[in-house]
Amino acid sequence: MIWLSMVAFFVAWMSSGLVVRWLRGHAQCYGHDVPQRFHWGDVPRLGGAAMLLGLACSWLLGIWHTSAGNVSNLYLGGWVGAWLVTLLPAALGGITEDLTQRLPVRFRLALTGVSAVLAVAWLGLAVPRLGLPWLDALIGAAPWLGAGIALLAVAGLPHAFNIIDGYNGLAGMVALIVCLALAHVALQVGDRALAALMVSTAAVTAGFLLWNYPRGLLFAGDGGAYVWGVVIALGSIALVQRHPQVSPWFPMLLLVYPVWETLFSIYRKLARGVSPGVADALHFHQLIYRRIVRSVFHDDAARRMLMRNNRTAPYLWGFTMLSVAPALLFWGNTPVLMAFCLLFIVIYVAAYLAIVRFKVPPWLQR
Repeated sequence: MIWLSMVAFFVAWMSSGLVVRWLRGHAQCYGHDVPQRFHWGDVPRLGGAAMLLGLACSWLLGIWHTSAGNVSNLYLGGWVGAWLVTLLPAALGGITEDLTQRLPVRFRLALTGVSAVLAVAWLGLAVPRLGLPWLDALIGAAPWLGAGIALLAVAGLPHAFNIIDGYNGLAGMVALIVCLALAHVALQVGDRALAALMVSTAAVTAGFLLWNYPRGLLFAGDGGAYVWGVVIALGSIALVQRHPQVSPWFPMLLLVYPVWETLFSIYRKLARGVSPGVADALHFHQLIYRRIVRSVFHDDAARRMLMRNNRTAPYLWGFTMLSVAPALLFWGNTPVLMAFCLLFIVIYVAAYLAIVRFKVPPWLQR
């Protein structure tokens, strides 16, 4: 597991460095007047391609290692190759958008949908239970409901990560934390193969983050968000499906920040009569940047924006830990996990309204 993670890390790190060194030119086609732009200059968005390459090398090495004797008992067989193929439609669609800026939203939704269909129809992934007797009985009587939930999760989570990918280190650190949390519980229930896939995903994310935070030399782009979303969705569903002792609300609490950010964004846009597909600058992380992070005084405008950008992500890392910590403590206790999900939503809405209404305590802005 350590060897595969080292390969994943170094391939992603070196590939990211090559992108920064040789492929910066493609970033000149990015729009400079979009509302979600909070950086200066032309920064390449091919971090997703570097992470995909790192995952492919690591997972294929694991398959070869298993076929050659499997002395580590990871059992990374052909099913890992199926995971990689399932990831490709969404990841390649995101990378295409990062390169061209011309792939419409409906096509990207369709490609993540293709990955979701492969996950359900080919990998056989489905949510077997929801932790509530009446819902579990309903899923037992109509198994297609569990498959439908899995389809929605795999198709939707990549876009949830894309929404929170707004500042240096934000989405990447959230993905790294979630992957390590999934790996921890997988090891607790004896699933070393699934833990290896999650740890290698965390490793490629770490390799990318060395270029992304704090200097902002490379962005994950849509490709990176889709890699994180699909792999984490596959890992979450597989963990719950394979191990009855793991509550289905464990991955829900782990991912409640990007999931609720997405649902809340859809609600507030529809309430204003705006299409959910229209980008704006009113996401939670953007409000923190504008109204909580203190202004930075520096002679250079680019340096000033970068320093404020870097100060935004740590607020959200701490916010993410509000859900990750109890999820790790109570990963098998459905009522407690549901209660923490509800508590997180209440805290999120209260914090959002406080920031919008300029009622943030002064100590929080220091």
